[in-house]
Amino acid sequence: MGVKSKAAAAILILLLFLGSLWLREYFCVCVYVCLHQLSNSSGANGAEASQILEGCPGQTFQVSLLLSHLLAAPAYTSDVLLQPYLSSWDELVKFMDALGPMVGLISKEIESKTNIIRQLALSEEGNPEASQHTSAYHSVRSMIGVELDRGVVDFHHQTDSGCRTLLRLHRALLWLKLFLEKLAETPVTSRLRSPSDLCREAYQSTLANHHTWFVRRAAELAFIALPERGFFFRLVCVQNQEELSAVLNRVVHVIGEVYNRTQKALEENGMLDLP
Repeated sequence: MGVKSKAAAAILILLLFLGSLWLREYFCVCVYVCLHQLSNSSGANGAEASQILEGCPGQTFQVSLLLSHLLAAPAYTSDVLLQPYLSSWDELVKFMDALGPMVGLISKEIESKTNIIRQLALSEEGNPEASQHTSAYHSVRSMIGVELDRGVVDFHHQTDSGCRTLLRLHRALLWLKLFLEKLAETPVTSRLRSPSDLCREAYQSTLANHHTWFVRRAAELAFIALPERGFFFRLVCVQNQEELSAVLNRVVHVIGEVYNRTQKALEENGMLDLP
């Protein structure tokens, strides 16, 4: 091969090499642009979701605060922090209070339970060996461990232990989770059912199993007085059932995470049937 032929071949190889670099760069740019557009699209959806959960003017109950407390509660791989857990209940109590004086009676019972755990945590603060992250009442599992070690939990008689109190809150959380889940449902063919019926059904399959006949009757009478669906739109500042479903499904999902972690901790320690 002559000099000119070698030069031509070298130039051809160089052009092919540069062409491959250009194609690779072009490919990378295309991928980057596509990913960037997807990122912007998902970011817009996230912004829309966060706008749905902004503060709701004029309402004592704030679904945005409830969600933030619930999101802060899960810790480590299987634990639940008690402070945000109890703060979640503070918002759920406001939610129940908003439903009327009859349901408000149930919320007062819930509030008494959260106060028991808070008082136990306050009494623990006087312990010089306790710190913010080692306190007996820092989390669900730390409370269970310490109360078992101290012999505070009684598996045969009623006590005001934190574990027994947590179990009562845990059962009530399942009721509210199921109620909100039903309220978020959007039937395709049938009409939307009344919140009163949905709440009663949720109660009958959860808390009713642990209540006396008298308490069950009182609770079901309270559910009759529940407001209509439009009230729930206003309560969380949405315009229709589709928007309500979007908000409640997010809340239900996070409640489920907190509930499942608590359920596992109680079950592992044989505490699902404390008297």
